Amino acid sequence: MPVLDRPSDDPWKLKTPPGTSDYTIHAEDREGRRVLVCTVGSTVLLYDARAVDDLHDMLRQAGDWVELGGADEQKPAKEGTVEAWGRSPDNPIGGWYGLRKGFRGRFGVYLPPLLEALGLAELEHHPRNNRMRAR
Repeated sequence: MPVLDRPSDDPWKLKTPPGTSDYTIHAEDREGRRVLVCTVGSTVLLYDARAVDDLHDMLRQAGDWVELGGADEQKPAKEGTVEAWGRSPDNPIGGWYGLRKGFRGRFGVYLPPLLEALGLAELEHHPRNNRMRAR
C-alpha cells in the first residue's frame, strides 16, 4: 500500500479531474480502520483506505483506460466505470468503499486524483467523460 500517512494538518490538496473544484484528503484511523477523509467545502466524505490499492489493482487488470463515471450515492453508476466498481458487490470489499451513509458516492470523482498524486495512475483532465489507467 502506498504511504497513506497524510495527517489532517498536511492533507493532499487536490482538484477534481476537470480541475473545477478543490478538495483535500488526509488519512486517519477510525474505529480500527484506516480511512481517507475527503473534505469538499464543508462536506466530509469518508472512504476505506483500501480503495487505493484495490483501485490500482483493478486498473492494472483492466490494462487500458477506464471511464470515471462519478455519481452521487442516490444515482445509479454507469456500468464499467470506476464509480460502478467502487460500489459493486464484486469488488474486493464486496460493496461501497464510501463509508458515510448518504455520502458514499462520488468515488469516481475524488479517488482518481489521489491515485494520480501517488503516481499510481494517469488521469485525463477534460471538462467531461474523463478516464484513468494504471501506471
